[in-house]
Amino acid sequence: MKKMEKIQNKKENRSFFCDVVTRSDDKHGNVIEGVPIVFDKETDFGFCKEVIDSGALNQTDLKDVRFLINHDTDQLPLARSRNNNANSTMQLSVQEDGLHVRVDLDTENNSRARELYSAVNRQDCSGMSFMFTVDGERWEGLDTEKPVRHITSISKVFEVSAVTFPAYDRTSINARSLESVKASLESEQKKAKADLVEERRKALKARAEQLARKDSNE
Repeated sequence: MKKMEKIQNKKENRSFFCDVVTRSDDKHGNVIEGVPIVFDKETDFGFCKEVIDSGALNQTDLKDVRFLINHDTDQLPLARSRNNNANSTMQLSVQEDGLHVRVDLDTENNSRARELYSAVNRQDCSGMSFMFTVDGERWEGLDTEKPVRHITSISKVFEVSAVTFPAYDRTSINARSLESVKASLESEQKKAKADLVEERRKALKARAEQLARKDSNE
């Protein structure tokens, strides 16, 4: 088990099937709610597993987060959280199980907002995703078929999206995102092998010195 002190801050994204729900009230209008970041839930990538540890958001930059559909940055955001103040159209709340979001949709003036609200209400859209960078991780079981990556600290969340296909390997953007995970795994496995070789070298040296002392005493 090893924690990396410094890692490359490449943008990654993760998608989850989650309970995305709609509601409506006089204060916020038409709202969708969901949990895009879930703590302590193991996800299988095929080549490894990943867990976002509780506490990973303790030092995260959440000062300016957009809400999009399918990570489409060519479109205007449907909502935005700015310092998570009361006037923000997206509210973020870090709770025991993960990051909860409430998105106030302008369904009266925005046709895309109306379409999304309808799709979530009809359960045609059932997933959320988030774009982020990592500055703390540790690996377990590097010598097993499926090592486990623990994300211990998320540096920044850039945006949250409602997604059509909330699955890690179904879209090209998710495939590109996992390249950094593969690179980190390969790097850690190389380090682990090098550490093992060094430990064996030291053990052999210590054994040789012990035998040499024994021979000299005889």
